[in-house]
Amino acid sequence: MKKLKIFFTVVALLFSFESYAQCTFRNTAFEPGEQLSYNLYYNWKFVWIKAGSATLNTVSSRFAGKPTYKASLITRTNSKLDRYFVMRDTILCHASLKMEPLYYRKAAREGKRYYIDEVFYSYPNYNCHVKQHRVKANGDVKWKQVTYNQCQFDMLNIFLRARSFNPKGWKKGHVVGFPIISGNDSKPAMLKYRGIVNVKADNGHRYRCLQLSYMEKEDGDYKRIVDFYITDDTNHVPIRLDMFLRFGVAKAYLTSMKGLRNDVGSLVK
Repeated sequence: MKKLKIFFTVVALLFSFESYAQCTFRNTAFEPGEQLSYNLYYNWKFVWIKAGSATLNTVSSRFAGKPTYKASLITRTNSKLDRYFVMRDTILCHASLKMEPLYYRKAAREGKRYYIDEVFYSYPNYNCHVKQHRVKANGDVKWKQVTYNQCQFDMLNIFLRARSFNPKGWKKGHVVGFPIISGNDSKPAMLKYRGIVNVKADNGHRYRCLQLSYMEKEDGDYKRIVDFYITDDTNHVPIRLDMFLRFGVAKAYLTSMKGLRNDVGSLVK
């Protein structure tokens, strides 16, 4: 009986380690110092107009005493579009050097809607514990804590991780599923591979890109949130983003990229 208990204890530990290991990942795509800049466009009455700018920067940092990758995504509409719709989004995250999500924050002003989301991650006993925080425009504050036996991801941490996915052998329709978390809930989400397409950036160059759709499950169906067109090389830099927003469709086109980890092998001559 004692040996049997030891056996089941070892098996349980193995499963725990396997669950914990899923929260770590290798980083082959980026390094601190990477800077990506974009032009934003919005479809206004069947005409695409320049609507603002966006930046995605990654640096070395620390969080809760640990060395981290800190990524920040900032989007801003210009004065022309502000007369119709204001968008001021600042999203940042911290990931451990083993790519474990540690922190996420989104401060969003989208039209009349304003909110702040925060997620704090920890990993006690090989589980994933999240402390969620949401502040609404009216001042309402909500805190929530949940422990999961599988890893959780926010939209920016999963994007950092996805850049190191190896798409070799993927066929159109291939799906990578994961839970996505925000300041007040967790829901199923997925990345769907849609094939290879050449995309011209706003820096004048054309790139061979993988098209990936980020989708979230709502009311039983998956809703398309963003299409990413990322370079078909080891950097997996997003060249274009198609964002399906509540108020319409916006697109972001790369204007510059600096501090890349690897050579750009997807340039179309």
